[in-house]
Amino acid sequence: MAKILILYYSRDGGTARMAQHIARGVESVAGAEALLRTVPEVSTVSEKVADSIPDSGAPYATLNDLEACDGLALGSPTHFGNMAAALKYFLDSSTPLWFSGALSGKPAGVFTSTGSMHGGHETTLLSMMLPLMHHGMLLMSLPCNEIALRETVSGGTPYGPSHCSEADAELTEHEKRLCWVLGERLAKAALALKGAS
Repeated sequence: MAKILILYYSRDGGTARMAQHIARGVESVAGAEALLRTVPEVSTVSEKVADSIPDSGAPYATLNDLEACDGLALGSPTHFGNMAAALKYFLDSSTPLWFSGALSGKPAGVFTSTGSMHGGHETTLLSMMLPLMHHGMLLMSLPCNEIALRETVSGGTPYGPSHCSEADAELTEHEKRLCWVLGERLAKAALALKGAS
């Protein structure tokens, strides 16, 4: 069994909806399992600690979830052309996994949701790739022969799925398809790499 961790931060729900479609793509592959996890918000109030279990949605991720996964889909809303601070904060805590090389050689992909067509979704995807490259992960893109990538007029890039919520909070059919494709590709790559090792 290949476990694909879908780790994301979502404030308004767009990134969470994308994560669910990526999970469907993962679980369309026999022998693959999707594990949805999120991260808590970063607060300027340092006295209060967030509850260990969120009120709703996916459980909070731990470094053990990250270490144990066979593949990773990393998602964040676009914040000024960059990943959200909450996700960056979690990734900054992954130094022990970097020292041990626990993520090296595992497939990974990225996804984002933005409030406007030119809100910086491509730079956000690139910003999420950088720590994954430092971990030695194998980055998965969306193939240029994917019809949904060529036909989309909202979200979607070769770097990974994106969602533009400017006009509608719901994902378009093309956006859903691109999320599904990323999940399927990660699952197939993880299974192939596990079989080869």
